[in-house]
Amino acid sequence: MSEPSTTKPVAVELRKIVKQFPDGANGVFTAVDHVDLQIYDGEFFSLLGPSGCGKTTTLRMIAGLELPTSGNIVIHGKEMANEPAFRRPVNTVFQRYALFPHMSVRDNVAFGLRMRKTGRREIEERVNEVLKLVRLETMGNRRPDQLSGGQQQRVALARSLVNRPEVLLLDEPLAALDLKLRQAMREELKRIQKQVGITFIFVTHDQEEALTMSDRIAVMNDGVVLQVGKPYDIYEDPTTRFVADFIGETNFLNGTLIGGDGQRFTVNLDNGAQTIVNCDVVQAQPGARVTIAIRPEKIFLGAGAAPDAQENSYTGRVEEIIYIGTDTYYHIRLAGDLLVVARQQNQDYTGKAAMLAEGDTAYISWRAHNASLLTE
Repeated sequence: MSEPSTTKPVAVELRKIVKQFPDGANGVFTAVDHVDLQIYDGEFFSLLGPSGCGKTTTLRMIAGLELPTSGNIVIHGKEMANEPAFRRPVNTVFQRYALFPHMSVRDNVAFGLRMRKTGRREIEERVNEVLKLVRLETMGNRRPDQLSGGQQQRVALARSLVNRPEVLLLDEPLAALDLKLRQAMREELKRIQKQVGITFIFVTHDQEEALTMSDRIAVMNDGVVLQVGKPYDIYEDPTTRFVADFIGETNFLNGTLIGGDGQRFTVNLDNGAQTIVNCDVVQAQPGARVTIAIRPEKIFLGAGAAPDAQENSYTGRVEEIIYIGTDTYYHIRLAGDLLVVARQQNQDYTGKAAMLAEGDTAYISWRAHNASLLTE
């Protein structure tokens, strides 16, 4: 799904890119299927999706490590589809950092410049500059085996940035790090990207990485871009069931569209209940099968009715309570055997929801604008 047009300068443009690989059973396997993307100058852009969705293949085509079967790639106005990798104004940071173990940090970072026959003084200045940028200026003489995983990742980043690429490509560079280090490196990567001001294209299967670092996200599945948008829009207004399910946690309620006035629509749920949803555009006619998506944290929950969302209020039985520290999940069984999961913050654990126990009757509700109406 494309976004509205903009006047921002475009750094990378993918024009109907297709990538097929030989497949013994079916002749060919289409890894990337007619992808159109515009990635703007100076933005942190993420390709997000599950394994095998085509995101890494797309990145490799931008890098020149794979050639598209059809379509074109344009970087700052220059067509690149048939240009070899070494002629493209990009550098790539991989999940495996591939540092030279016998070289110091400084020599690892300087390697590309030396291969290009850059002058000694310029090499020294540029290496000092990027080591300071990644906060490793005091570790230039260490070898890779004397560094932590996060420090090795920053060396790989410095080695890519020292060549001053127009676009930096990052292929799941945080995947090998533990959780705490991964969270810290997210902040580091975003800081560095803002400081250098170049376009970062980041591949990940981790929704939290994409949401916290990206200016915009393209969600991919089966070689197709399903939705492009800012993190808030991707999370709050998913356009397909896959996007709603892949990004965060979601309750899916199937039903039949009854009608609406262009902004508010009524749906008869399969369990016999009726629900109201606010939606700007619906690509369906009355009588069509649709799905309502509602995030667990958007559901009001208590031992009494929630008056601020009366239009979508239901009664059920608490089937299971799962405490996870910051939040508690409540599994509520509604009429017609419909299971809905509500998520409540444990601010002081004394609210209405905290009084509920398994087996109790619970009242749940949500506001019409917090649900999404999906037709695919």
